[in-house]
Amino acid sequence: MLASPPLRRRMAAVFLLTLALAPVARAERMPALTGATAWFNSKPLTAADLRGKVVLVDFWTYSCINCIRTLPAMRAWKERYQDAGLVIVGVHTPEFPFEADPSKVERAVRRFGITYPVALDANHAIWSAFHNQYWPAHYLVDATGRIRFTHFGEGKEAEEEREIEKLLAERNSHAAPRPNVRMSATATEQPANFADVQSPETYIGHARAERFASPGGLAVDHARAYRAPNHLALNEWAMSGQWRVLAQWAVLEAPHGSILFRFHARDLHLVLGPGTSGKPARFRVRIDGHAPDADHGADIDAEGNGTITEDRLYQLIRLRGPVRDHSFEIEFLDTGVQAFSFTFG
Repeated sequence: MLASPPLRRRMAAVFLLTLALAPVARAERMPALTGATAWFNSKPLTAADLRGKVVLVDFWTYSCINCIRTLPAMRAWKERYQDAGLVIVGVHTPEFPFEADPSKVERAVRRFGITYPVALDANHAIWSAFHNQYWPAHYLVDATGRIRFTHFGEGKEAEEEREIEKLLAERNSHAAPRPNVRMSATATEQPANFADVQSPETYIGHARAERFASPGGLAVDHARAYRAPNHLALNEWAMSGQWRVLAQWAVLEAPHGSILFRFHARDLHLVLGPGTSGKPARFRVRIDGHAPDADHGADIDAEGNGTITEDRLYQLIRLRGPVRDHSFEIEFLDTGVQAFSFTFG
């Protein structure tokens, strides 16, 4: 999906299943990791620090569900192959403005249990040097410093691991060791149910909003009262209450505003923030007009109650039964909430 310049794409679920890890036709040297605005778990890494190592550069951003679902593999590979010469470098390139805040990125790094080096690429300097276009994107670099393979999107971990082992074997002249390290995944990190995902990532800001169904459409950059239509078709969404819709997100201007979505997927996530005040904001979720009960996601209870405490992705629905079309509604009880985008899994 296209975003504002520089060109950026989140990997759509249907595309992820067909995109393989690809050898680079003409192996180019890895660009220098210069221009980062902060580093976590490491001092700034230079070409000299990485010389002779096999390097996996992982472009990610912490509210991207596709990126989140690759983290179990990243953590396992770090433990499995670091003694054989693998260095993983996470390059955190923000999509939304809050993802450029070092304190928020540092909290996300801790929350996800990431212990390998992470560069905060707030100005997209490293992203541009690699001519990257995707989240997540993996660049696998051999011990001579040349990019040998690329992988865009999630999935295909087994194929990617084989490529890591090939480059480590080249470096060490023998097969790379494989310690028994299990991939552990939290709720949002678990693999998507791609066979049943029929709902696309959906942005709420007016710059990329699609399939908006409230009467009168979106009012650009100024507040107005919205109401929900009588019916939503699959993948349509709507708002009710007083909202101000900006380019990348919408801000609730009065309590008890809602966002509705007709979706088809096992999991529903929504990127949310508490607003400029930073005060926790309460919300309540309904699915098909009722409390979610056993279908609640990791960030709400069975009654559908949750609280926005920080800017991040919230898992709101995880269906336990068969996947079919459902109507989702989230009502925000407090003003100032910021809503960014829906993702599914």
